[in-house]
This record gives sequence, C-alpha cells and structure tokens, in this order.
Amino acid sequence: MVMAISINLRKGLDINIRGAATVSQPLTRMPARCAVIPDDYPGITPKVDVKEGDHVLAGTPLIHDKQFPDIRIVSPVAGTVEAVVRGERRKLERIVIVPDSKNPEEAAALPSAPSDRTTAQRLLLDSGLWAQMRQRPYGIVPPPGTAPRDIFVTTFDSAPLAPDWSAFAADKIAELNAGVSLLRHLTDGDVYVGVRPGSPLAAIEGAKIVTVNGPHPAGNAGIQIANVKPVNKGDIVWTLDLPTLLRIGMLVSHGKLCSDVVVPLTGCEVTEPKYVLTKIGADMATLVKGEINDDTIHHRVISGNVLTGIPVSSADGFLHYPYTQVTVIAEGDDVADFLGWASLSPQKMSVSRSFPGHFLKKAFCPDARILGGRRAMIMSGVYDKVLPMDIMPEYLIKACIARDLDRMEQLGIYEIVPEDIALCEYVDPSKLELQKILSDALEYMFKELN
Repeated sequence: MVMAISINLRKGLDINIRGAATVSQPLTRMPARCAVIPDDYPGITPKVDVKEGDHVLAGTPLIHDKQFPDIRIVSPVAGTVEAVVRGERRKLERIVIVPDSKNPEEAAALPSAPSDRTTAQRLLLDSGLWAQMRQRPYGIVPPPGTAPRDIFVTTFDSAPLAPDWSAFAADKIAELNAGVSLLRHLTDGDVYVGVRPGSPLAAIEGAKIVTVNGPHPAGNAGIQIANVKPVNKGDIVWTLDLPTLLRIGMLVSHGKLCSDVVVPLTGCEVTEPKYVLTKIGADMATLVKGEINDDTIHHRVISGNVLTGIPVSSADGFLHYPYTQVTVIAEGDDVADFLGWASLSPQKMSVSRSFPGHFLKKAFCPDARILGGRRAMIMSGVYDKVLPMDIMPEYLIKACIARDLDRMEQLGIYEIVPEDIALCEYVDPSKLELQKILSDALEYMFKELN
C-alpha cells in the first residue's frame, strides 16, 4: 500500500479578495492568436526554429535550447507563424501563431508510449511537455539526461482567486494515473502528489499522497517539498502542477498532445467571473473581451494571480506560463485617498492591526498601488509568519542582495523559488521587490556554479 503523508501548516496567509469564479461549465473561446514566450521558461537560451509565414502543426518545435537542443518549446495550435518578435539586443520576446480556423488541432507525430527512462524522456522532450516541469534548485527547466531524487506534483493552487483544478480533473483519474506511471520511469526515488483533505484526487495511484492543510502558500510545490523531504545541497527535485500531469497522462493514454487550458477570469473588475476553456498562450484580447467593467477607472490585467502574476496589456498581451488564471483589478493610479497610505478607511485591506480592515471578515477589492515608499530593510520577523519553511528569509534576502554565495547556500536558497516568497513581499513593510531579488540571485548563482 502506498504511504500517505499529512501536513498541517500554521504559517501563511489567505488573502480574501472579491471576484472568485464559481465552478461551472467553462465557456469555450478559441484565441485569435497564441504566443510562445521564452521568458516563461527559465534556464532556456532560445534558438528559433521557424520563420514568419511558416505553417506549423500543434506540437511543431518553435524554439529549442542552445545548450540542450533536445529541450523544445512547441506550438500549441496548428496555424501560421505571424511574427517572431525581438526586443533590445535582439532578445527573443515571443513567437506569435495565428491558429488555422479550420483545423487548429492538426498535430505533429510523436513517439509511442514509453517503456523505460530513455523513451519516457524522449516522449516528454519531443512533445514540449518537458519544458513545463521545473527543477529545484534554481527553479529552471530540468536539463535532460539527469534523474531527480524525487518528483513532486501539486494538485491544488492556494493563491488568491486560484482555480479549483480538482473540479475539472476528478473524472480523469485514469489519465492522471498514466501520467504518474510515466514520471516513475524518470526517478529512482518517489513521486509525491499533494492534495487538499477530502480531495477526489487522493485516488491517484502509484504515488505517495501528501494531504496538505493550511493557508497559502500550501499549494506551492516548494512548500510541500520543504515539509516532506527538503532539498539539500547536491539534491535535484522536479516539480509540476496538476494541468501538466494531466497533459502527460493524456499524451500517454491517448497519444494526444493537449494544449487546452481552463482559465478562470477573476478579480473585482471582471463583470462576471467565470471559467474559460482556451489554448496555451492565448491572446488576452480574446479572453477578456466584454468581460471587464465598463467604468472610468484604469485597469490592471494580470496573467496569473495578484502575488506572482505578470501584468499584460488587454489589447496585445498573452497568457503566460503556467497559464492558470487571469486577474483584473484596479490600477489605482487615478485614485486620491484622504491621508494616502495612512488612510483608516475600512475598505483598505491590510495585515496590520493598525488598520480597521484587518479585523473585518469580508472580501476586499484591492488595487495595484504599493501604498508606501520603498525604504531600508526592516528586520521585523514578519516574513517568518507567512513562510512555512525551515529557513530564515530575512537573512537569506540580505545574502542575495550581497551576492554572498556561501551564505545563500547555508541559508537554504536551494529550497526556494520566487513564488514561495511572494507572501513575504506582500507583507513586507520595506516594500522590497523580494521575488526579483531572489530571482536575480538564483540566476547569478546558477551562472557562477554551473
């Protein structure tokens, strides 16, 4: 019998924001354009495999990695390459595909179902699904040819307004089992699957089920790793989410590369929050058309959640990896509050007991303002209250700023990635960009040590 593990997290914070999408039959929206964005795949040095005007099939390689050419990022749909967009110093920013309106599902041929580690790796590499996994340390796309100590799959997202994945995957246990079976070829260790108490996904077979109870960031794979089997120096652990596991299972079970995503449109500025069925990398204009409040305020459209998401344009932006949700909130640059950040309005959301909103048990409508200027780092211990990991985050951040590699190692940088420290950034009285600081430090460390 496969062992079950239970975790109860006390540290963390659930941010109560209005605008959650109610689970229902998703509305299908075929995007007018799809984009592959290399920055969504850390650790990749992209080399372009197509040119403008080329016709591609779903699964056709658009980009490969310069160092590891077997790592490919593929087209989510069949269609025509509309643009290969480059920025400063010819940096590749995105490749845009216009789907074939008659047959967007037409797919390239893929290898047969795997029977061992070599064929399992080949299937994931050729399908492009390899690039949707991540490696600890560094939070990068795993280099091929290596075997991780363990593989962790998180089946739920605990971020603000996050989607309920289990509602759309509970009837696909057979495919999920097939995905776990493939993952077991890739490691000599264990496959761990993190679930919420009472989740139907606890029925997944072939893995160690980890039941996780507690507030955000309970759904982060890194938090689950830290509380089950931490990453030490020299260890390699791979992580992925439930949609990626389901895509792997669909590929193994049906020989089909699935690029569908169910994305909730959420946030206070969405007219009617709902789930939308679309494609990986869908254009934001299609997703939010007619869905944003027609008012006079400025809006911020976020690909992702309010803590870790990427602000995009509603006119020419795209859905970024990991393609989990779209959040629309007020920008706040056209608002003038009496007393500014010190306003005692009960409408102001805060974790500080100095503000009335801290004591109100209601859903808030925040905007994108920082509410206070950046200042010297305050060693207040506030990070420890929201980070359920056995590290000292304040000292780790100071080591990251100083680029002290030895101290970074000693303080646990191998365990953590920017999403794990997003709540620390939210509660930080110093208004530091903690996720960027950690991301830059991980990139620096990877270059120095590899």
